[in-house]
Amino acid sequence: MPRTPVVGVVVGNPRLGSRTTTVALEVADQVASALSGSVGKVVELADHAASVHDPDATEVQNDLESLRTVQVLVVASPTYKATYTGLLKSFVDRYGAGALDGVVAIPVMVGGAPQHALACEVHLRPLLVELGAVVPTRGLFVLEAELSRLPDVVGDWLSGGAEALRSNQRTAQPCRQVG
Repeated sequence: MPRTPVVGVVVGNPRLGSRTTTVALEVADQVASALSGSVGKVVELADHAASVHDPDATEVQNDLESLRTVQVLVVASPTYKATYTGLLKSFVDRYGAGALDGVVAIPVMVGGAPQHALACEVHLRPLLVELGAVVPTRGLFVLEAELSRLPDVVGDWLSGGAEALRSNQRTAQPCRQVG
């Protein structure tokens, strides 16, 4: 019997309760619904901004470990200087090589200007692939001006990638050991 997919979320915004979090949760909810799954662990890196560089920070290690049970991982960041945040990079740098091997990842970025739209594909996607994740859909870049119609924006994006997500989540594996 196939397992129910669990969708995890990592938000790389240095502010708690950010627009990036709102977008990431909408993506996770719609993806979980499309896959007949559930939303699992949500990690807001703003909770650990002061300790993400501390190799002994147990709360950061606990968050890394908690994401080991997901089959699908939404990785979201605001666009800072045309790329993802340093906070997100510092967090994923704690993963070992291939730690996301077999995990279906969804890159998501939020930005204020359309000229940053490629940041999701040019910067965030390669980071996830480098960690071994499978990225079967195009990333989702959401303009701040689109936030008022967020469910529709995410739904439109998902309609173009739902089948690829369904196909890949059937073979997705939880994360490997992260340390």
